[in-house]
Amino acid sequence: MDIRDMKHFAAIVEEGNISHAARRLNIAQPPLSKQMKQLEDELGVQLFERGSRRIRLTEAGRLLRERVEQILGLVDGTVKELTDLNSGLTGTLSIGTVTTSGAALLPNWINKFHTLYPNVTFQLWEGDGYRILELLDNRVIEIGIIRAPFDSQIYESITLPDEPLVVAMKRDGRICGEDPDKIRLSELAGQPLIIPLRWKSMVLGWCERAGFKPTIICVSDGIIHNLLWAKLGIGIALVPDFSKELVVDSGLIYKTVAEPTIATHTEIVWVRNRNLSASSKHFLNLFKEMIPGNGTGNQ
Repeated sequence: MDIRDMKHFAAIVEEGNISHAARRLNIAQPPLSKQMKQLEDELGVQLFERGSRRIRLTEAGRLLRERVEQILGLVDGTVKELTDLNSGLTGTLSIGTVTTSGAALLPNWINKFHTLYPNVTFQLWEGDGYRILELLDNRVIEIGIIRAPFDSQIYESITLPDEPLVVAMKRDGRICGEDPDKIRLSELAGQPLIIPLRWKSMVLGWCERAGFKPTIICVSDGIIHNLLWAKLGIGIALVPDFSKELVVDSGLIYKTVAEPTIATHTEIVWVRNRNLSASSKHFLNLFKEMIPGNGTGNQ
């Protein structure tokens, strides 16, 4: 198995379809299918489940995907390090981000960075926090934008200012309340809640201290899905304040959680003791300049 095999395998996985991958690679489909069959024969395992229009990986295929991401990430990272060795004014900056932070925060930061370094191109990955950390570990990306918690022994970080949490609910839903902008945490007792997976333990703790056990009907890190469920009245979604910019709809209202006020924050993370490309270092320095007194802890 060589680098070409790995790149072609990765393209098939990313496209989810051999014919689409062939077009992307600018090769015919039959030779690509034959190449993958030869790769399976060489490795002595089945990588794909046949009989489906969309590629489905076997257990061996999923393992190979992880290893290929690591190897290709290392190759690309090495090339970037050598390319950027002198100036860091060119190359590709690979960033991974959770949905809400990427949509709300990244455009302004990227715009300013692009003004300073117009020859740097970008590769952006999106997923939940666990996926972003996995991409960091596998060297697919160099910088991750996630929400706490994470292991500070493994990752260095820049902490952005605290962000209040809000609840999103159908306008004619169960809770009206006296305050149109705020809601007490205790008012969520007995209400069907939709919460991010990463915050489940924290939510349980917050509610316990408020004197009740929450009724959680869905745990999901898909913030957009959570907001759409709330819009339909299926439940009340607990989301970061930035989420208000993602779904603006007259049938959906947002209230800041108060008494007690609860908050989360966004973290800019990278792998501790790993050499970063010059462009990544410039990007992190830009963050530090834009967020004075950020208390760049965990370093």
